[in-house]
Amino acid sequence: MTVLAAGAIPPPSPPAEPIPSILRRIQKLATPTALLAFLQIAAQLLETWIAARQGTAALAGWAVVLPFALLMQQMSAGAMGGGVVSAIARALGGNREQEASSLVLHAALIAIIGGGLFALLLAVFPLTLLGLIAGPVAAEAAAPYAIWLFGAGAIPLWLANTLASVLRGGGRHGLAARVLTLGYIVYPPLSWLLAEPLGMGLAGIGAAFALVFWASALAMIAVVLRGGAGFTPTLRIRPSGTLFTRILSVGLVACALASVANLTTILVTAQIAHHGPAAVAAYGIAARLEFLMIPLAFGVGSALTALVGRAVGAGDWQNGRRIAWTGGLLAFAMAGAAGLAVALFPYSFADAFSDDPAVIDIAARGLAYTGFAFGGFGLGMALYFAAMGAGRMRWAVIAAFSRIAIAVGGGWLLANTAGMGLEGHFLGVALGITAYGLVTAIGVRPGVWR
Repeated sequence: MTVLAAGAIPPPSPPAEPIPSILRRIQKLATPTALLAFLQIAAQLLETWIAARQGTAALAGWAVVLPFALLMQQMSAGAMGGGVVSAIARALGGNREQEASSLVLHAALIAIIGGGLFALLLAVFPLTLLGLIAGPVAAEAAAPYAIWLFGAGAIPLWLANTLASVLRGGGRHGLAARVLTLGYIVYPPLSWLLAEPLGMGLAGIGAAFALVFWASALAMIAVVLRGGAGFTPTLRIRPSGTLFTRILSVGLVACALASVANLTTILVTAQIAHHGPAAVAAYGIAARLEFLMIPLAFGVGSALTALVGRAVGAGDWQNGRRIAWTGGLLAFAMAGAAGLAVALFPYSFADAFSDDPAVIDIAARGLAYTGFAFGGFGLGMALYFAAMGAGRMRWAVIAAFSRIAIAVGGGWLLANTAGMGLEGHFLGVALGITAYGLVTAIGVRPGVWR
């Protein structure tokens, strides 16, 4: 820490970067990541179609595995991956290239441990764990799929996403997207080939997942080792607790928040369940709007993690906040426009996912509430990723728990005490999303980001 002599004039703050320049930098980094996320969603929709072709029992098995597969993706790419982007970007911003080089080995070790935990729980004990959730019949159908997906695919998925985060930490978002794109293009036809012509059924989808991500992980290893992130990794070092902390101090918090977000949806679904299966299906449709907002939020957010990390790594907190707010308001405008369109025409959106009139009607009523709130979701997600870049996660944690408290507790009060019924649950969800955006935004201020 530098101490100024009495009467000395402190050095001037760096000049504020013009907003158009910030927007151009965000757009350059966000576009390839957002396009990759949309491609990933397309692959997942095709995966759903292939699973449905295997029969009702197979589809039930696929559905019970899906939350764990999505959580693994979220943790490895956006949560712990965000910790990797943040640590490397801050090191490079502070001109500590040797630290950035050393962080790669630590990130890879975390990826192997993270993937190994998913493999242990869901490939070694699939009947026990999945049976507790969905019963023995669905668990039996899911077990071969889970063994392939997690047993053979968890570690390569974590490695591929973690090394993609290394590239993003170096500002090479486009390169990271190009390496992963081919895998998501190959995945659906390979899943169909293994599931149907080769007769593996649902397990074939899991085997295709594992094959694709082993190829992606090996390609990522080659790219990173050749200096694709802008520096050459240092592998012959003794692991350092300090460098693990650089990643885990952000990544573990983000992983916990990803779990809280999924728990919010699970608890709201449980509350709605007593209104009947049509209401549960309808809420699932309404929740898909949030799922479709994720590529937008992740695209802008991953750019903010890298850009903010570079700025604060150089000690330029003023421009770090300026970048965060520019990206946050951009995400607010785009997500808000999409949500407004859905809120104004909810039946058109609901009709695309169901042909059951009761489901469509309930879903449209829910979207009329939640659609208006998605500007707040875009703002909150973008500033959450910016907070990862700054290493300032406290308010993101408060925001996540504010959301679950209002969506679950507030929704219950509105539905039961206030007598609003299903509309009360939907209003609670909308208010929870809004609170998430506002509370996250409160944390991006000079008193916290300094």
